[in-house]
Amino acid sequence: MRNRRTAKRRRRSAPPVIATAIGRGRCWEASAGWRSRCRAPALNTPDGKTTEWKSKALRAYQRRTLVADALIAGAYLAGTNTRRVRRALAALFGGAVGKDTVSRGWRRVKSDWDAWNARSLAEEPIVRLILDGTVVRVRLDRKATSISLLVVLGIREDGQKVLLAIKSMGGESTEAWRTVLDDLIKRSLRRPEFLIVDGAPGLDKAIAAVWDGVPVQRCTVHKHRNLLAHAPERLHEEIAADYSDMIYAATRQEIEARRKAFIRKWRLKHRAVADSLEEAGDRLFTFTRLPPSQWRSARTTNAIERLHEEFKRRIKTQTVLPSADTAAMLFWALLASDQINMRKVDGWQTLATKPIDQPIDLAA
Repeated sequence: MRNRRTAKRRRRSAPPVIATAIGRGRCWEASAGWRSRCRAPALNTPDGKTTEWKSKALRAYQRRTLVADALIAGAYLAGTNTRRVRRALAALFGGAVGKDTVSRGWRRVKSDWDAWNARSLAEEPIVRLILDGTVVRVRLDRKATSISLLVVLGIREDGQKVLLAIKSMGGESTEAWRTVLDDLIKRSLRRPEFLIVDGAPGLDKAIAAVWDGVPVQRCTVHKHRNLLAHAPERLHEEIAADYSDMIYAATRQEIEARRKAFIRKWRLKHRAVADSLEEAGDRLFTFTRLPPSQWRSARTTNAIERLHEEFKRRIKTQTVLPSADTAAMLFWALLASDQINMRKVDGWQTLATKPIDQPIDLAA
């Protein structure tokens, strides 16, 4: 009799079977003080057996995706304290973000960051580099201080852009850039076939010391700003029009002709502008040694400029970051968590074509 009553109670308390699109499983509802929990549905395999369903988005015992962890750690990296993180993300995570959660997320991101900085680059099929620096404000010794983040983007053989290095430095001196380049070489980065730079003197000297002979393109946007800085504002529109006609000409021959016309005109009208253009030499036109389909992506460091703009947009409410290290780490984390995506460069189909060994004619 007692066995019958026990069996009856068991039948009453048996959890319901829930049918889903991926299988069937039992679920215990939240009642009588018990936490709601469901068994993973069983899946039918081709051989007639069953197997337990497993999530590909979350590993075993993982409660949040990697993107969610990056969001928590990113808020902390940007200088938000744990109390503010908990309040800001309470609605998203059901109030489950506390000090320990932030600390664990931070440790995971810090571990991934250290591994990323030490990884070998021997297997990276890099053919081109884009190098530029940006300035951010961080807190050093309790004072807001401007530092430089030196960024190196690589372009693979298939045209995909990839972040190779980002380091916080006091400026863009030769020594600072040598530290970045020496680290890339130490990690077995292959010698690049083409370089795109912002025109900073320190970077030019550092490149000459480690990769002498590699074709270098000086950013045409940076030079445009230099030209305007050498003239009164009333001449800016005319300078910009002449410069654009030259840089964006359709053929190499047209670029050479318009450069000569630019030099002759501005030597008479405002010599400082002509001198500034001549200072750049043939490096301002190295892109003409490539197939025309690549000119748009090879003329400028805009790929890094766009990352800078997106990075600064993300941290605009945090006018001063907590430290130099977290500034570089936050920049990397936004890319590592796919919050910022990079597409292939224009003209990637012809990247295998080597630059011709014929600089532009500089005769004026």
